[in-house]
Amino acid sequence: MIVRVYAPLVKVTVRLFAGLRERAGWSKREVDAATVAEVWPALELGDEPEGLLYAVNQEYAERDRELAEGDEVAVIPPVSGGAFRLVEVPINLAAVIAEVEDERAGAIATFQGTVRRQSRGREVIALEYEAYSGMAEKVMAEIAEDVKSRYELCEVAVTHRVGRCDVGNVSVAIAVSAPHRNDALSACRDVIDELKQRVPLWKKELYEGGEEWIGRGS
Repeated sequence: MIVRVYAPLVKVTVRLFAGLRERAGWSKREVDAATVAEVWPALELGDEPEGLLYAVNQEYAERDRELAEGDEVAVIPPVSGGAFRLVEVPINLAAVIAEVEDERAGAIATFQGTVRRQSRGREVIALEYEAYSGMAEKVMAEIAEDVKSRYELCEVAVTHRVGRCDVGNVSVAIAVSAPHRNDALSACRDVIDELKQRVPLWKKELYEGGEEWIGRGS
């Protein structure tokens, strides 16, 4: 006879972000669950949106992970954007570049993302960025180490704004230094691509008379 052992229910703190937070009307709540897979049903928010990820204590977790009393579970919509440093003030590109200056460097590649007026046929007033602070910085550091393993680099620095960014404002700045320009340019491109895929940071587009979180499930 096979005896199945079920994990016990424990009390965990659940955090929601971006469109999920607005949908629920709250950002943090305690629920009883035994595994990550049981968290969404415990929230009683209807069908689970496609594309959600989960993090336990600021580390991505699979749905079958068992939970412990007091764990923090973040329900993460698909991400957009990202940075090593999150700031609520205008970005100073010179300060970002200064962080990667190195005597070994023969090139410094930079990228600035700016808020554009037109998006998907609509007039944009501004963007609002929201991040899962703490976990965001940890994932950013992992991205930096990943690109350093693929290219010969000196340093990598990224700064991303959170909160409101008006049209024309810089929302993200990246600087990469390397002995050779090809490595600097390629790594800079990889950093922005991976930030947009992996870092828990979301953006809302604001229009005349409306607004929308960008990304599936958000």
